[in-house]
Amino acid sequence: MISGAQILLEVLKEQNVDTVFGYPGGFVIFIYDEVYRASGWLRHVLTCHEQGAAHAADGYARATGKTGVVIATSGPGATNLVTGIANAYLDSIPLVAITGNVPQDFIGRDSFQEVDIKGITMPITKHNYMVKDVTKLASIVREAFFLASSGRKGPVLIDIPKDVQLAMAEYTPARERMKEYPLAPTPEMLEKAAELIAASKRPYIYAGGGVIATDASEDLIAFAEKLGAPIGTSMMGLTAIPRSHPLMLGMSGMHGNYASTKAMGRSDLIIGIGARFSDRATGKKSEFSKNRKVLHIDIDPAEIGKNIPAYVAMHADVKQALQALNKMKLHKSDPEWLEEVNELKSSPDNKTAMDHGALNPYMVLQGVASRASADTPIATDVGQHQMWTAQYYPFQTPRTLISSGGLGTMGFGMGAAMGACIGTGKKTVLITSDGSFHMNMNELATAVTNRLPLVVLVLNNAVLGMVRQWQTMFFEKRYSQTTLDRKTDYVKLAEAFGARGFRVSDAGQLDSVLDQAFAEEGPAVVDIVIDRDEMVFPMIPPNGTINQMVIRG
Repeated sequence: MISGAQILLEVLKEQNVDTVFGYPGGFVIFIYDEVYRASGWLRHVLTCHEQGAAHAADGYARATGKTGVVIATSGPGATNLVTGIANAYLDSIPLVAITGNVPQDFIGRDSFQEVDIKGITMPITKHNYMVKDVTKLASIVREAFFLASSGRKGPVLIDIPKDVQLAMAEYTPARERMKEYPLAPTPEMLEKAAELIAASKRPYIYAGGGVIATDASEDLIAFAEKLGAPIGTSMMGLTAIPRSHPLMLGMSGMHGNYASTKAMGRSDLIIGIGARFSDRATGKKSEFSKNRKVLHIDIDPAEIGKNIPAYVAMHADVKQALQALNKMKLHKSDPEWLEEVNELKSSPDNKTAMDHGALNPYMVLQGVASRASADTPIATDVGQHQMWTAQYYPFQTPRTLISSGGLGTMGFGMGAAMGACIGTGKKTVLITSDGSFHMNMNELATAVTNRLPLVVLVLNNAVLGMVRQWQTMFFEKRYSQTTLDRKTDYVKLAEAFGARGFRVSDAGQLDSVLDQAFAEEGPAVVDIVIDRDEMVFPMIPPNGTINQMVIRG
C-alpha cells in the first residue's frame, strides 16, 4: 500500500516523464514531498510564477514532441495556470497539468484556496478530472497522458484533492503503456482526393501545425515534389519544411510572405494539411474559396469545413494520409504553374522592405541566423517581433519555432524559451519586445538559477508596436495607450537578476554585441533599440482579401 502522492509519481515514471515544471503550495505539499524523494530520476524546475511554469511545459513539449507536465497548488496556483493551458489548447500542444485541491469534505464550502479548477478549465482542455477515489488515480493519470498525446493533441488537467493524495491504495505497475493507433484514410477518401488533384492545374499546399505534430515533414516534402506544388504554411506550420527548399514559399495570410499569399490566391486547389484556416490565414472568408476548391486533411473532424468549406474532406492522421497519398499515382501540376510561382518568388515585392541602413529587425534576425545552428530553438513572444521572425528567419528544422499562435499570448516567450532550452539542452534564442518582456521578465531569475544558455533579444521600440501599427493605418494615428516610454534599463535589469546585459543602439554595434551574447554560457539579455515606426509588411487589412494586400508603408 502506498499513498496517492506516491502513486502519482510512480505513474509519471511509467510515462517516461523526466522533467516537470511547477510551484509548490499547501495543497500539493504531499506531492512535492514525493518529488523530493524522486530527485534521482525526476528534474523539477521551480519557476517564479505558475503561468511561467505552464508556458515552460508548453515550450518543452513543442521543442521535444513529448508531453509537458506542470504542477500547481489549489486556488491561485491553479488559476495562474489557466492562460498557459488555454495557450496549449489553441495550439494543440500535449500538456498534463496537475493541481492540488482542498480535501473533498471541504469542497463547496469556500474553503481557503478552494476553486473549481475543473469547471474553469473545461472549455480549454481536451478533458479534465477531479480524482475522488485513490484506487482510480493511476488509471486516470495514464488516461490523461494518452489523451494529451493522441489524436489532436492538447492539454489535460488532473485535480487531486488533499485527502486523495494522502489515501493509501495498492499500486500495480502498468504492463504496457496505452498506445495510439493513428487514424488512416479510407480508400474512398483517397480516391476522391486523387480525382480532385487530377482535375487541378494549379495546386497549392497549405501546411499547418498538424504536420509537425505527426512528424510528417519528410512525407509532406515527398508529396509536394510528387505534385509539383508550392507550399505555404500557417505560422504553426512554418518549420515543417526547410526554408531553403525550392517549393517552400513561407508563411501565408495576413502578414504572410508576398509569394506565398499571392500563390494561394492564384491556385485552383488548396490542399490544407493539419491546418484550421483561421481568419489570419484567409482574410475575408466569403472571397477565399471563390474560383478554387479545397481538399482538407485533418485529424479533427470538427475543423474540417468549420471556417472554409471543404470540397473533399479527409478525416485522418496527417502522416498516415500523406504516406497513403504518396503511394498513389497522382496528377502533376502544369509546368507553367511553377514558373509563375518562381516569378512571384523573384518579384521585388517578395523582398524585405527593410533595406535601409538603420538598425532594424531584419538585420537582427539575419545576425541571429548567422550565429545559430539549424536546430537552435527560436522562441518568440507575440506582436510585431513575432511576425518579423515568421517572415524573415530561415527555419530549417522542425520544432525550432516556439511561438503562441491561436491564443496570441504576450508573456509566453520567456517561459517557453526556458522549456525549449531545458528539453533540448541546446542554446536557445528568445525574440521578444519591450511590451511582451515586461509581462514575463520575472522568469529571468529562473533562467539564471538554472544557468540556461539563453539569449534574450528585446526589440525595444518603446511602444506596443502591433496595436500602434493598426492605430497608424486605421485609426488616424490616435495612439491611445500604446506609447510606453518606460524607463526600464534592461542592461541593469539583467545584471540585477545575475545575467549579462548588453545594448545595441546603432547598426555598427550589432555584430560585436551578438558575438558576446552568443558566447555567454548562461543567460544574456540584449536591449536592441529600433524605430517605433517600423511596421510589419505585407499586410492584408482586417476582413480584406489577398488582392488588397498592402506591400509596404
